[in-house]
Amino acid sequence: MCNEKVDFKNLYEKYKELVFNLALNYSANKQDAEEIAQDVFVTIFKKLESFRYESKIETWIYRITINKSLDYLRSKKSFRNKFLSNLLFSNHKDEIYEGVNFNHPGVEFENKESVQIIYKCLDKLPNNYKTVVVLLKIEREPQRKVAEIMNISEKAVESLFFRAKLKLKDLLENEKDI
Repeated sequence: MCNEKVDFKNLYEKYKELVFNLALNYSANKQDAEEIAQDVFVTIFKKLESFRYESKIETWIYRITINKSLDYLRSKKSFRNKFLSNLLFSNHKDEIYEGVNFNHPGVEFENKESVQIIYKCLDKLPNNYKTVVVLLKIEREPQRKVAEIMNISEKAVESLFFRAKLKLKDLLENEKDI
């Protein structure tokens, strides 16, 4: 596959579910995941001609999706912080803020609250911890592939996951105390 031309339409068909599901696991919201996926495929379309095949195309798509998901969440968090600041220092007491709703289509109603707490805690993890948890446990990718996607050794993936589990456990325990 070294120098053969990749057809964008075929690439989209092959990877649209992977991109959407990965974005959904980061955002926990269907509309946000759709927006992230759209941004991912716009980026892929623009950069496909310059792809150098130094890694597998799937690995490249994973990296773009992870980066776009993290960028989207950062910008959303920035918007939320500005909103809260405006809310706290604003004179408009009548305005009501409807917080971001957890909207993951695969979650049963009775489990929604528990999953919301898990995703809330997952969102508090450093990006590399969140990425390793999402790829290993939610996307169920093998450790070797996660190492390739994250551009680190398999041993580093194992270590990162161990630290992520400890941090996530701590966050979940603190969440119960509230």
